[in-house]
Amino acid sequence: MVCLGNICRSPLAQGIAENRSREENLDWEVDSAGTSAWHVGELPDRRSIEQARQNGIDITNQRARQIQPSDLDDFDLILAMDTSNYNDILSMVSNDVQRSKVRLILEYSHPGMNRAVPDPYYDGGFGKVFNLLTDAIRAI
Repeated sequence: MVCLGNICRSPLAQGIAENRSREENLDWEVDSAGTSAWHVGELPDRRSIEQARQNGIDITNQRARQIQPSDLDDFDLILAMDTSNYNDILSMVSNDVQRSKVRLILEYSHPGMNRAVPDPYYDGGFGKVFNLLTDAIRAI
């Protein structure tokens, strides 16, 4: 799960996916990262923490990190929140296998629509983001 700073959208996506994995007894390893290093080591945004908590999910064990080239080998899917982050991730790929793993997360719930998960950092909308991510993760 990858967004820009790894404090709003991708931590929510990680928490939702981990929760879903537990509920469905799936053998998923889920992580999140940002394409920037602005918030490395920080907790998720307090508003993401609260939105997750309101939905029975605790994301306070997460710390922001920047995506690494090794992530493209270590994970089966690299899910970007928007086209800007998608393109930043693609600039890191070194082969076709890595390239095939990179997708927009909302392609699962809205195929072919090229939709982005809006960044709630400045304008809010954490509930909307949570719902969009929940629908996409259910579709996965």
